[in-house]
Amino acid sequence: MKLLSALIVFIICIKLIYISLTIWRIILKHQTKEGTDLYKNVVYWKDRVEFIFTALMAVLLIILFNPRNGKLLDITTEERILLFVFGWILLLTADWGLFIREANWSYLIYGN
Repeated sequence: MKLLSALIVFIICIKLIYISLTIWRIILKHQTKEGTDLYKNVVYWKDRVEFIFTALMAVLLIILFNPRNGKLLDITTEERILLFVFGWILLLTADWGLFIREANWSYLIYGN
């Protein structure tokens, strides 16, 4: 349960970073600095932090609603299975290309 609490705190921190980057992007947009490198970096990291948040929330759903775990929450078996599957669907349908193809380190894999 200690690991679960740490995961939740980490998710909250990631969400706060995402909110900060979103606000920063809006401020830069209103200052008409959309074409600057700073704006591009903020958007780059905002997208990645959003992806990390979605992936972590999916992992949290999988952990909390795994039908094989003991009862962590008082819900029916069907609800538990649906939320467990939803966590996997979130992970499988996430935009993995954001990290794989568009990442700055992707040149190590794909060259150029």
